[in-house]
Amino acid sequence: MSKKSIYILFVLFFLAAVVLIIVRFNAKQNKKENERYTLLERRGISAQTTEWIHTKSQAYNYLNNLEKNPNDEKSNLGLATLFIKEARISGNYVYYDMAAMKYVNNVLKIDSNNFEANLYKAVLYLSQHHFAYGLAIAQKAQQINPYNAFVYGILVDGNVEMGYYDSAVANSDRMVSVRPDLSSYSRISYLREIYGDYPGSIAAMKMAVDAGAPGEEATEWTRVQLGQLYERTGDLKNAEMHYTIALDERPQYAYALAGLGRIAMSTKDYNKAIEYYLKADSIVSDNSFKEELVDVYSLKGQNDKSQNAAKTVIDNLNKDASKGNIDESIGHYADRELAYAYLKVNDYDKALEHAMVEYNRRPENIDVNETVAWVNYKKGDYTNALKYIAPALKTKCKNPVLLCRAGLIYYKAGNKQLAKTYLQDGLINNPNINYQLKDESAKTLRSLL
Repeated sequence: MSKKSIYILFVLFFLAAVVLIIVRFNAKQNKKENERYTLLERRGISAQTTEWIHTKSQAYNYLNNLEKNPNDEKSNLGLATLFIKEARISGNYVYYDMAAMKYVNNVLKIDSNNFEANLYKAVLYLSQHHFAYGLAIAQKAQQINPYNAFVYGILVDGNVEMGYYDSAVANSDRMVSVRPDLSSYSRISYLREIYGDYPGSIAAMKMAVDAGAPGEEATEWTRVQLGQLYERTGDLKNAEMHYTIALDERPQYAYALAGLGRIAMSTKDYNKAIEYYLKADSIVSDNSFKEELVDVYSLKGQNDKSQNAAKTVIDNLNKDASKGNIDESIGHYADRELAYAYLKVNDYDKALEHAMVEYNRRPENIDVNETVAWVNYKKGDYTNALKYIAPALKTKCKNPVLLCRAGLIYYKAGNKQLAKTYLQDGLINNPNINYQLKDESAKTLRSLL
């Protein structure tokens, strides 16, 4: 066979391969566009509520409307709204984010400037930790409708995650001026916490709880956030009270169960803590429950269970993140979470790798800087730990975990005065924080007194 014939065959083979790839891609896209998503059955007592019956009825009606008219914008957006809510209730963000994104994109194909569709797309990108994209789309939505309160809430969230705190405050002020409600008060609370004002943060979160309807998921989520503020300020009695109220108002609420698990850990009732975490984990798929189990199993001396739980968290996070290589609608950035997960199995190199990936996405965020600083501390690189802990403290946040980590880093870096100050501030109210960090901080502080 001549060289010319071989070349022609090669070109034909290459063209055939390209055509096959295009055909498969189009087939995949057509399948994706024609996919019909429905609600998945809930687990536990939430599957028996009138709220769930109403939600299923709404979804059924929307889907029927779309069977008759796929371009029905109201039904597309209605389904997207249901799926976004159900993602947090169930913890199944992978499925419901993908489902919601499909119906949002259906509307955007018809009208790229549809306000609600752009707003929901921003919400979904933030949910997936695509913070820069989410913020950009929220800014577009705000230009379309500058009089909507919720869009300013999304702008608050996006700016906070990117580390643009001044812009977050400005948007929070605009949001509450348009509509003072649960969403605006809770964001004010979060910003006050970031700027070190715990009394103000608690006061705003109380207003958020009072503005919500008891028993609704958003209200009880907010009540749990209030409980966590009390934990961080050492007021475990009030924290436990709010977790108990959340369970009374919304039985078997997973995040309230986890809150009681942390209270049980603080009293060293490890069996009770495990019971709470396992129950929460059976209701909602949330890796944070498994992360708590890593610690409590370790405290009980059940090291095999602790390591298995840690590896499960890593596998879950990697699995969810890898799906982003296949479908942008469900690609979840989880590098900060992975950094902490790898720390729990003492894989400091992998922890630093993921921490730096996250840092390169959003170098202004104080939490990300704290993560990089802490990973370097665990690696024994105190020079780099010092480099990143300084910007993590720029807002004067009083989170006890941050302050204790800062104190330990400054101690290892040789600045004993700053170490003493941060450790004293971090431990002043006996906050309910990670037992290892608390013990190490207390021992170091005693050596400085």
